[in-house]
Amino acid sequence: MMLEDYYEIGFVLKPHGLKGAVTIQFDVDSPAQYNGMESVIVKMGENLVPFFISSLHISGNKGIMQFEEVLTIEEAEKLKSCPLLLPIEVLPKLKDGQFYFHEVIGYRVIDEHYGALGTIENILSGGNQDLISMKYKEAEVLIPIAKDIVLRANHSDKQMMVRLPEGLLEIYL
Repeated sequence: MMLEDYYEIGFVLKPHGLKGAVTIQFDVDSPAQYNGMESVIVKMGENLVPFFISSLHISGNKGIMQFEEVLTIEEAEKLKSCPLLLPIEVLPKLKDGQFYFHEVIGYRVIDEHYGALGTIENILSGGNQDLISMKYKEAEVLIPIAKDIVLRANHSDKQMMVRLPEGLLEIYL
């Protein structure tokens, strides 16, 4: 198992109750689509460990998950803060021009007005606004991922088409 073959759907927050259940935090657009999961990979340190799910109850972006193999609070405590992963091949197909964050790393950023700007180095996620991180003229530039700014991904040419707000580049230079 190689880490790059998986994507993160969330992580374990804490044990729930005394019989090994855990509270999980989803970091996906639609947590409800994962309601029928039968198994998940848990990243424990550097190890990827498969677990079978005996029950899962989702409410909003949180859930209570019970693993078949985890039966005590002590075993559940060992999973605290561990990322939850699924194989990339089970990702739902997207419409043309849409993208998953992991697949656009390395894409060239092309602005409607400025032309080619730089290459996507990372996607910063976790706050109120997801951001594209790229280098432009030796400076890191952060581009908000919003529908009126990030227009579409051209997967065949490995390009991200954007319409930057006026003055955004100048802030970083």
